[in-house]
Amino acid sequence: MAPDCSVEGTIEAPIDTDGLKGKLTPDAPLAKLVWFKSGGKADWLFEPEDLADLKEFLRRLDGDLPVMALGLGSNMIVRDGGVPGVVIKLGKPFADVAIDDESCVVDCGGGAHGILVASAARDCGVAGLEFMRGIPGTVGGFVRMNGGAYGREVSDVLIDCEVVMPDGQFHTLPASDLQYSYRHSALPAGAVVIRARFKGEPGDPEVIGAKMDEIAGARENSQPLRTKTGGSTFKNPPGRKAWELVDAAGCRGLTMGGAQVSEKHTNFLLNTGDATSADIEGLGEEVKRRVYEHSGVELEWEIQRVGRP
Repeated sequence: MAPDCSVEGTIEAPIDTDGLKGKLTPDAPLAKLVWFKSGGKADWLFEPEDLADLKEFLRRLDGDLPVMALGLGSNMIVRDGGVPGVVIKLGKPFADVAIDDESCVVDCGGGAHGILVASAARDCGVAGLEFMRGIPGTVGGFVRMNGGAYGREVSDVLIDCEVVMPDGQFHTLPASDLQYSYRHSALPAGAVVIRARFKGEPGDPEVIGAKMDEIAGARENSQPLRTKTGGSTFKNPPGRKAWELVDAAGCRGLTMGGAQVSEKHTNFLLNTGDATSADIEGLGEEVKRRVYEHSGVELEWEIQRVGRP
């Protein structure tokens, strides 16, 4: 028999947790859970044991508090004042990947890493998902933001996804309902993507693997991997590349506090060691200002910025 929900500390929980099985933590530090390694705490962090647990938790919450899902934290600035409401962190129970060899449909949990999805598809001879090797995040995150890399994006391959709404309601949404555009979907705030199905095509595992290796090599050579970063900072404007605009505006290596524009790839911001989230976001805003002043192009943030300043 699974244990009841554990609640750390003595702070009163926002709901009756009797019968719930996950872990509910008040004043939960988030810096360790995001790539930038900066930012404040979540009012509450809930790690559900399974889908039923998540649905029941949100049903009891009934929309009374803001809800935000957190994956790998690779495309996010958590502001220094922390995140109000409840942050939902999907763990191993939501990270499975199943593949139908005949239909080339890849069915995976919202907590599955992109590299795991691509690798599992390769091993089963399913092509078309190699680009997920280049997305640093989880299925839930890149379904929400129409994540993409190396010429393809989620909207090219998504069949449908399963989501739990902030009030606990469960829905299966076809890709057309998400109204995808560049790095954007119509999923409402607080909706938690718990599963997705992608359509691949038959392929040779060796050819698929070689393409994945090529993507991995391109990332290694061009991006500041193994640093405290958040991935691509700004969306590419139509017909332009954000990094070229940032570079042309003289921002390569620009610093603010402990934050720096990467010397290796100018569309990446870095925490050089002790940056606050205010440093990182402020540097991004300064880059935007300089790019506009230089080229007249208004860059848009690709990185999600959440929480209180």
